[in-house]
Amino acid sequence: MTNWPDLSGRLEGDRHILPVRIYFEDTDFSGVVYHGSYVRFMERGRTDFLRLTGVGHDALARGEHGEEVAGEGLAFTVRRMGIEFLKPARIDDVVEIVTSVKELGGARIVLSQIVRRGAETLATAEVTVALVTMQGQPRRLPDQLRARLTPPA
Repeated sequence: MTNWPDLSGRLEGDRHILPVRIYFEDTDFSGVVYHGSYVRFMERGRTDFLRLTGVGHDALARGEHGEEVAGEGLAFTVRRMGIEFLKPARIDDVVEIVTSVKELGGARIVLSQIVRRGAETLATAEVTVALVTMQGQPRRLPDQLRARLTPPA
C-alpha cells in the first residue's frame, strides 16, 4: 500500500486543513459549486481531521477508544449544521476546508469549518456532532478521545 501523507490534509496547531480541487461533478449547470457539494467537502474535512488526530471512524466502530457499551462500538453523527454561503467556488478552483474544535461537551463536539480559496472565505459552517453507539444511543466522550480532540493550549 502506498503512503500518501498529504491525502488527508494536514494539522496546523489547533486546526486541520484539507485541500480540495473542484471538478465538473461538484458544480451546477453554470460551473458554480452546487451547495450540496460544500456539505460533502466539509464531511471529508471532519473525517480527515479525526483520522489525523488518531480517532478514525473504523477504530471507533471497533471500540478502540474506550467506554464500549456491551461490546458495541461508537460513531459520530451530525446533530446540527448551520452553513453560510458567502462567495462561489468554480470548476478547477482549489479550495481548503479548515476544521477546528470550537467546543467539547459531554457527548457532543461543536466544530467550526471554513471553506476558503486563498485568503478569501467562501463558506462557513458550525457543525455539532454527537457520539452514539452503533444503535444510536448517546454516549459521553471517553477521556482518551476527549484528550485527542482537545486543542493544544
